[in-house]
Amino acid sequence: MSRLLRVPIFPLAGALLFPRTQLPLHIFEPRYVAMVRDALAGDKLIAMVQPRDRVEPPELFEIGCLGTISSNEELDDGRFNIVLQGIRRFRIKREVEDEKPYRMVDADRGGFADEADPEPLASIQRADVERESRRYADALGYSVDWDAVSRLDDEMLVNGIAQIAPLDVGSKQALLEAEDLAARADLLVQFMQFQRMIPGGADGSETLQ
Repeated sequence: MSRLLRVPIFPLAGALLFPRTQLPLHIFEPRYVAMVRDALAGDKLIAMVQPRDRVEPPELFEIGCLGTISSNEELDDGRFNIVLQGIRRFRIKREVEDEKPYRMVDADRGGFADEADPEPLASIQRADVERESRRYADALGYSVDWDAVSRLDDEMLVNGIAQIAPLDVGSKQALLEAEDLAARADLLVQFMQFQRMIPGGADGSETLQ
């Protein structure tokens, strides 16, 4: 398999896609509607990557995650609801000049051990994640079905929290780039603890960037 793959990118701050996880998206901007239409007519691949800043066009973080459109719904006004299924992470090798309204990159898929299921967390680490997530959810005022959470496997637990937690862009990127699930779990616990302790609590404005 060639390591380089030319793919369209969807730069969206705070939206993380991990291998074997799903990310629902509502697509309404004309350029990204065109991107979804092109993807559906082709290989159904879209690459998620976070922007580094708010300028237009934004600078991009180097590492993102490739996804395939696993389901889609076209609305009457032309917008789309889609679900991306995560495949594997990639590093942007280069951005490609193209006449399409959306951006394209050559994605290098080498260097990431994303194909196999990760090693399970140690029981004490799993307990740390569950305990801190309860404290974090309480601080945010979230209502959570903890019985359902306890039945999730380690990967779904850690990656699911990483996706929905209202962390800043830099923290989200660090979670995406973590070498393995154990490293991601450690970071996640640290980020949730930090955000609970800062002035203003877990919903305060401070960031880890």
